[in-house]
Amino acid sequence: MKAIVTGAAGFIGFHTARQLLREGWQVVGIDDLNSYYPVELKETRLSVLQAQEGFRFARADIADAAGLKAAIGADADADIIVHLAAQAGVRYSIENPSAYVSANVQGQVTVFEQALSLPKRPPVVYASSSSVYGANEKMPFSEGDAVDRPVSVYAATKRAGELLAHSYGEVHGLPSTGLRFFTVYGPYGRPDMAPWLFTSAILKGEPIRVFNNGAMERDFTYIDDIVSGVLGAVKRILERPQATAPVYNLGNSSPVALDDFIAEIEEATGRKAIKQFEPMPPADVPRTYADIALAARDLDFAPVTPLARGIPLFVEWFRGYNGAP
Repeated sequence: MKAIVTGAAGFIGFHTARQLLREGWQVVGIDDLNSYYPVELKETRLSVLQAQEGFRFARADIADAAGLKAAIGADADADIIVHLAAQAGVRYSIENPSAYVSANVQGQVTVFEQALSLPKRPPVVYASSSSVYGANEKMPFSEGDAVDRPVSVYAATKRAGELLAHSYGEVHGLPSTGLRFFTVYGPYGRPDMAPWLFTSAILKGEPIRVFNNGAMERDFTYIDDIVSGVLGAVKRILERPQATAPVYNLGNSSPVALDDFIAEIEEATGRKAIKQFEPMPPADVPRTYADIALAARDLDFAPVTPLARGIPLFVEWFRGYNGAP
């Protein structure tokens, strides 16, 4: 079996591609290696993938139709597209909204158009986000909730991606599945996210920025659990392709208070945090909480990694990667 994985040098894309390779897939990894965060980390991830048999990398921008087609090249016989490339980051979408429209909206169209043009018309499993729920006050967030009031450009583009997927199912009969990820963390994670930022600052003895005076909760989900959900979606769509374009929450279904999250990092690093309390920034939300009943039923999704186990694994990797004491 052959998979095209977009965003293969990204956090979730890397781990997904690596697991597919472990399971005997051929993987074509596509990424534009943009500089939203240091490219060196993306190149490190790629070096791990390139050391495994069955992997080929091509650099391309998913919003560039000609470039994407050339990147796929002779691997047009792919069985599935796992579309994980995106412009990430809620807060950065305030500064540079055009980057999000290009990658997350135009890129979604380009990938789906490529799927239609390939010989097998492969189904698409794609990344969405818990951000589509906006400031939803109903807990936990479930797939049937209204998602028409995004509080960031990032969230709006991810919801647009879901609607586009639905339209390709209706018009072209192209099967797809959307995955709403909830605050993913773990080794090789993104430098713009709280686990990296807090761990780095605590190890250096620098203050950490604690938003909303600490009154925040997140459904932190360990990367291995997320990958199990992605591969569950791949298995299901290949066995039961449908044009109805379902979406699933992939979260830990166990929100953690920000203070407890910080305490886990303190325990793992053996150091105390210096907290700098600040108001909640625009486009952020106070709490996320995933209802994962649908993913459990359809994808056999069952997260098994509590924060008390996942954070030490991340901190151990972080120290090794950054040469931190």
